[in-house]
Amino acid sequence: MASPYIELEVGERTVKVTNPDKVYFPEIGATKRELVEYYVSVGEGALRALKDRPTNIKRHPDGVLTEAIYQKRMPPKHPDWLRSVQVTFPSGRTAQSLRVTEVAAIAYCANLGTIDFHPWQVRAADVEHPDELRLDLDPQPGLEFAAAREAAFLARDVLGEFGMTGFVKTSGNRGAHIAVRIEPRWDFIQVRHAGIALARAIESRDPSLVTTAWWKEERGERVFIDFNQNARDRTVASAYSVRAQPHAPVSTPLTWDELADADPRDFDIRTVPARFAEVGDVHAAIDDAAYSIEPLLELFAEDDRGDLPYPPNYPKMPGEPMRVQPSRARNAG
Repeated sequence: MASPYIELEVGERTVKVTNPDKVYFPEIGATKRELVEYYVSVGEGALRALKDRPTNIKRHPDGVLTEAIYQKRMPPKHPDWLRSVQVTFPSGRTAQSLRVTEVAAIAYCANLGTIDFHPWQVRAADVEHPDELRLDLDPQPGLEFAAAREAAFLARDVLGEFGMTGFVKTSGNRGAHIAVRIEPRWDFIQVRHAGIALARAIESRDPSLVTTAWWKEERGERVFIDFNQNARDRTVASAYSVRAQPHAPVSTPLTWDELADADPRDFDIRTVPARFAEVGDVHAAIDDAAYSIEPLLELFAEDDRGDLPYPPNYPKMPGEPMRVQPSRARNAG
């Protein structure tokens, strides 16, 4: 027997939604149809965050309580209008990645069970030069969103000293993300170095609150700034991305004024559409200005501490310190 389905008109496309009543988010009973309709309702903002970017998709075709399928390559069977772009992974291998060009593409992927969208920091026109510098503020165990909020305001102040404006959003969990548009003139290594310099500058203002320690044993109860989110093929959930948790939280763009008393639990698949209808995309101005990272690169070059470790799946990089957990290195010594 054929699966039940409905059809949604999304722009110029008709998107088929199969098994629309399948429950994806058991805590609130939200269905697959609600997921697809959510992305259509916030389509303008979601598209702004994903437009022309290579995008990884995190799929849960049987709901968020099942194991995820993390897909970096273009879905093998897809309509002719779905676009792709070639990317190069840290290993040197290449692949065709999803390139989001319209809201219908987001809806189509949501029908495949895509909960989270994870865009690269580049656009299809130039996949080797990021146009976004990212701050991923990750409260360590024992801390809640309030710590991420405090770290975000500290980051805003430091960005201001460099003449930069950042755009903040909830991560969809306990953390926060800040995006800064930059000129696409520098490669991934340089942008990552700029991210390290910025993270260290923030850490220096309040080392009891913020840390850049890559090794978990050194972080303590602080907010870790994950500088490696600026490396090639590292991604964070996009603005307006739903997160794969039973209560369907959303990574939600905020104004800095809103951040002061925001509670990430208030933003989910059912509340964000009404918010979007009322206030629109509060990050609509994110593309209005792009900044130079030269001051941050100069700061990195002047820092005697040099580079920090890459993620373990990366090849050994020039100038990178040993990838040895500090306690193990001491024991070996």
